[in-house]
Amino acid sequence: MFGLTVRDQMMVTHSLNGDVFGPAQKLHGTTYVVDVTFERHQLDKNDLIVEADLAVQLLREVLGEFDMQNLDERLEFEGRNTTTEFMAGVVFERMANAVRQGRLGDSGKGLSSLRVTLSGSQVVWATYHAGI
Repeated sequence: MFGLTVRDQMMVTHSLNGDVFGPAQKLHGTTYVVDVTFERHQLDKNDLIVEADLAVQLLREVLGEFDMQNLDERLEFEGRNTTTEFMAGVVFERMANAVRQGRLGDSGKGLSSLRVTLSGSQVVWATYHAGI
């Protein structure tokens, strides 16, 4: 399996509900470093996994929806804890939908899976990985 990873970041604020979250129950900021790995079994006709420039642009667009936002104010997340794990899944779904829509050109058609990793610190990160 071949993989190409692109990286960007987003800064968000949010609070988490439940005693398990301790002080994170209060509104706080988080900067997520976001890595997206595009995977395919065979390289395309140009010996690429995916066009890197398109992948970088798409990731920036997806993260731009959340960057500098208070996630607590988003109706789509009402009743959910926007944990690192949860947000990895959200970013995955948006990236996977864009791939399915052909937003990565011809090379995106041969992708078999995506891996999205959100790092909230150098100590803790979460990943969502699945086929597309």
